[in-house]
Amino acid sequence: MARAVTTRRKAVNTAIAWTIGLLIFFPILWTFLTSFKTEAEAISSPPAFLFFDWTLENYGAVQERSNYFRHFMNSVVISIGSTVIGLIIAVPAAWAMAFVPGRQTRNVLMWMLSTKMLPPVGVLVPIYLIFRDFGLLDTRTGLVIVLTLINLPIIVWMLYTYFREIPGEILEAARMDGASLRNEIIHVLTPMAVPGIASTLLLNVILAWNEAFWTLNLTAANAAPLTAFIASYSSPEGLFYAKLSAASTMAIAPILIIGWFSQKQLVRGLTFGAVK
Repeated sequence: MARAVTTRRKAVNTAIAWTIGLLIFFPILWTFLTSFKTEAEAISSPPAFLFFDWTLENYGAVQERSNYFRHFMNSVVISIGSTVIGLIIAVPAAWAMAFVPGRQTRNVLMWMLSTKMLPPVGVLVPIYLIFRDFGLLDTRTGLVIVLTLINLPIIVWMLYTYFREIPGEILEAARMDGASLRNEIIHVLTPMAVPGIASTLLLNVILAWNEAFWTLNLTAANAAPLTAFIASYSSPEGLFYAKLSAASTMAIAPILIIGWFSQKQLVRGLTFGAVK
């Protein structure tokens, strides 16, 4: 029998949830508001929250100084490209770990995840030299390769978790009906794990979109994504907070909108298999 939840308890839980949500969202809101201030108002003390002279001059200055659309397209190509290639590699890898018997599966997964614990700066020099020698510096191809390799452990881990929730008997029935390994993965396994694959895709697009370390160190101008676009507003002359906020707002707006409209699918995928 389900335990009844009182109206007071619901109200308290709702208030706590809203408070936590507002605290998490506040930096984004403050950045958005600062982007409409003048530079003097952006550093004023005490700061003005809503009552200030709203202006669009920062967005105009950002557009005049930088080619936003070029940086935006670089981010789209790099984030989506690295995620799609990662999924192509990770789906069969996660299938093998989930459905092929073996005692070493957990060890392999832990080894893959342990690579995420290495500080990126520890391998910056060898990767930089490899990219220089192969002509991959400041190219979209180079960034797609490095971000695919960086996020691949997370993609495999997530897909492995989702695949484990799918009954193996279904795949065995497909084999008995004459399905090849390729058809088993593409036509049987993948459609059943669409929620998990969708959430994995969305999460890794966000991770690749927000990646700053590698994009700042392996690009200069041609392949620079929006993270480099934001960093360009940190100059020896100082920080221009209003213009920096405008650039940040323009950089996070696309991924924020995508996350907002796909939140139902994302939550569904992240909770896939949690309730039986």
